[in-house]
Amino acid sequence: MSLINKSYYALGTTINLSVATPSTDADLDAGYQLIQQFEDKLTVNRTKSEVMSINHNAGIKPVTVPLDTYDLIKRAVLVSRKHLGFNVAIGPLVKLWKIGFKGANKPSDSEIQAKLKIIDPEKIILDDSQRTVFLQEKGMEIDLGGIAKGYIADQIKTFWLDRGVKTGIIDLGGNVLLVGPSLHQDGMWNVGIQNPIKPRDVSLGVVHTKAKSVGTSGIYERKLVIDGHEYHHMFDSKTGYPIKNNLASVTIISDKSIDGEIWSTIGFYQGIEKGKALIEAQTGIEAIFITRDLDTVVTSGLKDTFKMI
Repeated sequence: MSLINKSYYALGTTINLSVATPSTDADLDAGYQLIQQFEDKLTVNRTKSEVMSINHNAGIKPVTVPLDTYDLIKRAVLVSRKHLGFNVAIGPLVKLWKIGFKGANKPSDSEIQAKLKIIDPEKIILDDSQRTVFLQEKGMEIDLGGIAKGYIADQIKTFWLDRGVKTGIIDLGGNVLLVGPSLHQDGMWNVGIQNPIKPRDVSLGVVHTKAKSVGTSGIYERKLVIDGHEYHHMFDSKTGYPIKNNLASVTIISDKSIDGEIWSTIGFYQGIEKGKALIEAQTGIEAIFITRDLDTVVTSGLKDTFKMI
């Protein structure tokens, strides 16, 4: 057996898909087609999608969406209403700063204050019986960017297992979801954890794990520097500014990639002390916190499986 790999471009990033023989290129291409289908449904980076139909009708009327999209939005809204740092309504603030995109800027405080009024997840009205989503105020937007990659990775894994894929790697721009046993004799995987101040693929440590999701939220992917001040793209819904703490990244090890996305965002927002306590209370979810000074703190379940390089 050997791994075959192909790279694609989707979801605004490089996608790497791998399967072990006897699975083939056809499984990789079918996985990529699935990504494209979900991107068409969920993106906010185009004028048309199921999510954009909701955004275009903000303050106007509720919009009916297919069950899979509705369930994903509902999950994101319910997590957002816990006000732990994950916010599906944050889109208008992200678009105001544009960090990582053309026209990135530091907005005025009055512009930020205006957006804070419309990034409230309590103003998203869900109707389970009609499968409708209604954004109560004009200018509101939902943005599934903080959850969609994880959701899509989980869908590919299910799809591949149904196709008979025994071993594979789904890497959606650094969000890694492992499928089945590795090709090592013990069937375990070794996953490198990014050194947040070095170029991509330079690892700070390695997790030795069975097939899990390994997902990271960090400040190193997108940033803006103005007058010597560095602003990253992880925003605080209370202040409208990038989250202020000494973290560089939070990596979550979980069964489902969608949980990794949610908890890496919450962990980053909460910081090491509160974030670690919250994650320790979640069954089957572990975290690696890395500070800007490269201090590393792990939850108890990783004590024997995470090793510094």
